[in-house]
Amino acid sequence: MATNGDRLTGLDASFLHLEGDATHMHVAGVMLFDGSPPKQDEMISTIESRLHLVPRYRQRLAFVPFGQGRPRWVDDPHLNLSYHVRTTALPSPGSEDQLRALAGRILSQRLDRDKPLWEIWVVEGLDGGERFAVISKTHHALVDGISGVDIMSVIFDSSAEPAAPPDPGKRWLPRPLPSRSQLLAEALVERATVPAEVVRGVRAAFRAPRRIATAALGALAGVGALAWAGINPAPESPYNVEIGPHRRFTWVRAALADVKAIKDSLGGTVNDVMLAVVAGALGRDLRRRGVDVRGLELKAMVPVSVRGEEGRGQLGNQVAAVMAALPVGVDDPRMRYEAISTSMRKVKDSGQAVGAQVLTNLTGFAPPNVMSQASRLVARQRWFNLVVTNVPGPQIPLYLIGREMSEMFPMVPLVERQAVGVAIMSYNGRIDFGLVGDYDVMSDIDQLAKDFRSSLAELAEVAGVTLSAPEGERARARNGHRPARAVGTRQAVSAAAPTDGEEAAAPPDAS
Repeated sequence: MATNGDRLTGLDASFLHLEGDATHMHVAGVMLFDGSPPKQDEMISTIESRLHLVPRYRQRLAFVPFGQGRPRWVDDPHLNLSYHVRTTALPSPGSEDQLRALAGRILSQRLDRDKPLWEIWVVEGLDGGERFAVISKTHHALVDGISGVDIMSVIFDSSAEPAAPPDPGKRWLPRPLPSRSQLLAEALVERATVPAEVVRGVRAAFRAPRRIATAALGALAGVGALAWAGINPAPESPYNVEIGPHRRFTWVRAALADVKAIKDSLGGTVNDVMLAVVAGALGRDLRRRGVDVRGLELKAMVPVSVRGEEGRGQLGNQVAAVMAALPVGVDDPRMRYEAISTSMRKVKDSGQAVGAQVLTNLTGFAPPNVMSQASRLVARQRWFNLVVTNVPGPQIPLYLIGREMSEMFPMVPLVERQAVGVAIMSYNGRIDFGLVGDYDVMSDIDQLAKDFRSSLAELAEVAGVTLSAPEGERARARNGHRPARAVGTRQAVSAAAPTDGEEAAAPPDAS
């Protein structure tokens, strides 16, 4: 019999329902390193020695027949790390533009549900071999942004010479796969026990009525605030059109100290600064597209972690969401910032995140076919124009087999009729944007990246903050020297080729 922890939660399963031919529900990141990359067998050996710390990475999905229950995680008897850990290389000269193009192609490929839902790509040849990159992909059903940071700390080290990982103990042997009849029987038994859980909850409510009533009133207020936000649909925009399966990906760099200085000067929070930068950049982009932005407010869905400290490091999603107004029609950066700061204070006081968590918890009681239709309906209703996620990362340097990670750029998946998404992550004194877009709709995503830089610069100007050196002057040779040129770097074609005879999805074009 499956343990309760093996069954996907309602929220985890919703990311499977949202996935389609044009919507891939994986979160991802591009990480940059100086020096020579590790060899594939070295990467595989390192990951294999720590895989017992994240056992979900050895499991795949098992679907209940006839949709009578949510899927559960089962051990993959054919686990092959050579499939999940891949190595490729950029052609000369190995520029960041080439890396961005490669990342877009890798992110355009849907994860295989018949295997554990993750991949790691080591990309050689960046800057002619003086740097390398790692591109990671993990399905949203497996991990949310906050727990993803914790899991990364399992794969990475906090020092260049880490201690040996804990002894895994006995050699791992996969548990036998359940049969279809067993999966169906388990799901029906679990469904029959749900009313008992409800009864226990009612009994608990009578034991502590005042405490439960207070919490319930707060939760109901939050549900009402979220419902009101959803009743008012997001405005039409060039970003909310049919999308295809192919993606473009780029990034924008910023210093966390600069963002904090802006926040200290103007008041508010770091999140207010980042949302103001997003609003300013999208306003510039819309004007360039000929859109009349006067009085226009886009709606951003901002995920909010509800994961407690006791849940850090555990896989699965513990996240709610709030709707943030982006006043893209406000030209003055100070007024735009003040509008966002005021709006976000009201959102916080309204309890939207609490309401979203209540509704998320209720998805655990919904039959899978109802959840599937509801997930797709929400995606089509245009409750919001885009997703903007801001994840706090570790503020210490991390190392991969002795190589320090210099930068990290996150990626958020696109849902139906969402042509652009913004992910933000802080790491070791930096806070960087990852911009993902539909390949055709956002063919000018590099121009959008310039809009982000301009929006940050004008906000810094009104705050009286001098920004750090631009990315072109970034000190790639920390400690006073450039790293030694990598030896033996493969010069491969730019289209990444998976191992084990698998073929990568063809890119839309060769540009």
